[in-house]
Amino acid sequence: MSDSWYKVDNVAKVFLATASMRDPRVFRISCTLQEQVDPDTLNEALRRTAQEWPQFQVTLHRGLFWHYFESTDLTPTAQPEAKAPCAPLYTPERRNRLIYRVTYFGARINLEMFHAITDGNGGLLYLKSIVRNYLALRHPGNLDSVPSPNSASAGDLAQDSFRNFYGGTRRRKAEKKTKVYRLHGFLPYDQLQFFEGHLSARQVLDRSHALGVSMTSYLGACFMLAIYHDMPALERSKPISISLPVNLRNYYPSETARNFFNSVYVTHTLTEADTLETVAPVFDAKLKEVLRPENIRAQMDEYEKLEHVPAIRPVPLFLKNATVKLFTKLEDRHVTAVVSNMGRITIPAELQPYIRSFAAFSSCKTLFTVVCSYGDDLVLGTASALRSTTILQRFYRSLAKDGLDVTLYATEVEK
Repeated sequence: MSDSWYKVDNVAKVFLATASMRDPRVFRISCTLQEQVDPDTLNEALRRTAQEWPQFQVTLHRGLFWHYFESTDLTPTAQPEAKAPCAPLYTPERRNRLIYRVTYFGARINLEMFHAITDGNGGLLYLKSIVRNYLALRHPGNLDSVPSPNSASAGDLAQDSFRNFYGGTRRRKAEKKTKVYRLHGFLPYDQLQFFEGHLSARQVLDRSHALGVSMTSYLGACFMLAIYHDMPALERSKPISISLPVNLRNYYPSETARNFFNSVYVTHTLTEADTLETVAPVFDAKLKEVLRPENIRAQMDEYEKLEHVPAIRPVPLFLKNATVKLFTKLEDRHVTAVVSNMGRITIPAELQPYIRSFAAFSSCKTLFTVVCSYGDDLVLGTASALRSTTILQRFYRSLAKDGLDVTLYATEVEK
């Protein structure tokens, strides 16, 4: 990078203002290899990868008016996995530390990142680079010609694309948001439970196409039904809202490795008569509407426009953080659960024989599922702050009842 420091983007500001012990705003992407991980080789691969990605070799600092990243010569080191997934990475008191960690367990390599530094797309590229370098070191001579996933320039990778593509677009009319059903009954001690479900991508696609909907709409509708049947009778008149993060690189010519996403919402009020056949098409139609390019662009500009108000810049950081916390709390009233579809993960053909699967998780306040697929392995990584597992039981039972093969793994927590 040409500069030794730079300001955080507008999404990162939200993560910094709202991080908590239960939701430290950390996401994890894992790659499971066909062989046990060798720690020394992994650390050498990590050192090489860090040199390729200088924009992630930063520490986070708090100024009077804004947070900022500063370049560092700190060397990342991979450690055996010892903490719960998505454990906190950043607190203001712990300065001069990298805000990502790499751990390993058996054949699995885990990359966990504080969400202020990048989103799932940037994290996945970094993990792919680590894996590529690791396998090239483990199998010398066989994989040297495999290109690095890091193909963009340092300037493009470090770009604040929110600011770069801001066009000042205004929505024709502000959408009126309603209060929705909120999940309740949380685990003590800020704990999270983690569930990893494996499905056949082909089976899910075939079932989705049979209903005339996308895979995201199929899974989103299944979640809505599972939540509805777990709702208390007196609350069933409330709508359910699924938040879906959207990769803005699909709408703008950006190669940034920083955050560049927004979230859209699909909200629907279900009834006792609803089934997957009735809910999935409604979900799909609503999702297509919010994903129209003009709606995505207007939403992006709406979130970014405060960055361009001169009067806000001299406001002290603690006041900005308090305001962001308040608005985020108000925004949370419109979300029941989150489903993030990272899509199909592609790997160069030369590396495929060495890789078994990928999975992803994100810390959360309530219920957050990250979907990704590699080959025919469709993985749903769910983080849950709920004491009860009934919603997920209903969800996976409905998939099995729909003819899908399901394998499910879960962590244990103190209750």
